[in-house]
Parts: sequence; structure tokens; C-alpha cells
Amino acid sequence: MIAELFDTFFGCSHSHYSFPRSTGIHSVSRRTPAAALTGTYVACLDCGKELAYDWEAMKIVTSAAESRKYLHALATKEAA
Repeated sequence: MIAELFDTFFGCSHSHYSFPRSTGIHSVSRRTPAAALTGTYVACLDCGKELAYDWEAMKIVTSAAESRKYLHALATKEAA
């Protein structure tokens, strides 16, 4: 909790990103935690943190509500 508070005030602003990278269907075992959510991620060029990326909306998945939406969609895909 203290680390999160410290990062809020003094951490990286993540303003420089790499081009979005998609992990292939066959590389499920090598997916990063960021890519596990949407299958695509970007990396911050300043600190190296990987962030989930929505290729269709062309934006970074930032909120918990967006994360739940992707997890729900993934669960319904696997159930079908």
C-alpha cells in the first residue's frame, strides 16, 4: 500500500509507449500478465511496465471496470 501511494506521487507517468504487441494463440504459456487480459500489450519506454491494450478500441485498459469487462468476455468465449 505504501509503495502504491509512493508511485502515485513520484512514479512514472507512462507517457511513452511501445507499439502494441499481440501474443499469438499458440504462445499462451508465454503470455505476460498484461497480455493475459486482452492478448495485446504495450510497454512503457521509460520504466518498462507492461500494460494491457485493447486493440479494437485502440486504448490502454486502465480501470478495474474495464478489466472485469474483458474477463467476463473471455469467460463467455471459453464457455461456448
